[in-house]
Amino acid sequence: MSALDGLLAGFKEFRTRYFEEKPEVYAKLVSRGQRPEVLVIGCCDSRADPAILLSAEPGELFIIRNVANLVPPYEPDSHYHGTSAGLEFAVRDLNVRHILVLGHSGCGGIQALLDPGAALESREFIAQWVAIAGRIRKDMANVSAADPKAAEQAAIRVSLANLMSFPWIAERVKSGALSLHGWWFDLDEGALWGIDEPDGEFKALT
Repeated sequence: MSALDGLLAGFKEFRTRYFEEKPEVYAKLVSRGQRPEVLVIGCCDSRADPAILLSAEPGELFIIRNVANLVPPYEPDSHYHGTSAGLEFAVRDLNVRHILVLGHSGCGGIQALLDPGAALESREFIAQWVAIAGRIRKDMANVSAADPKAAEQAAIRVSLANLMSFPWIAERVKSGALSLHGWWFDLDEGALWGIDEPDGEFKALT
């Protein structure tokens, strides 16, 4: 079976589950539209799919994925801003109540930030993108390619801080209508760690 054949088989299972066994799920999502309470900003890494990790049902999560689950600072200009556009829609139109930055161990984007090497010299977008978290190299002089966990968690803190640079996010956080969270998934241990403040210490959640 080819990779695409496997995906088609997976879709058939999905269709059986949600259009034959539980048709009310999508009937409601179609008639009422999506009303997720949680926005997840996750990494593109194929091992860290937020919907799978969190066993979410359709319509439960609004998900933005990018390299290293980074949030850029608020910069309204004429450039393309996919992550910021997703944030704007989730917060201002869907009125999500939680924003969750979900990082993970073994992140290639953070590795590229810590130890770019010659490989990234021929890349056109990755180096510029991961530079969003570039300050962690300055803030954490002891962070190196050999200490990725600290850097991955520090990058989550950067994203939480950058979220507060968006005025319509900061307003809602201050009013209590929106809360921010940072979670880090350990692929080796199957454990989840989290913080609720950019300067907080990561603690085991489960």
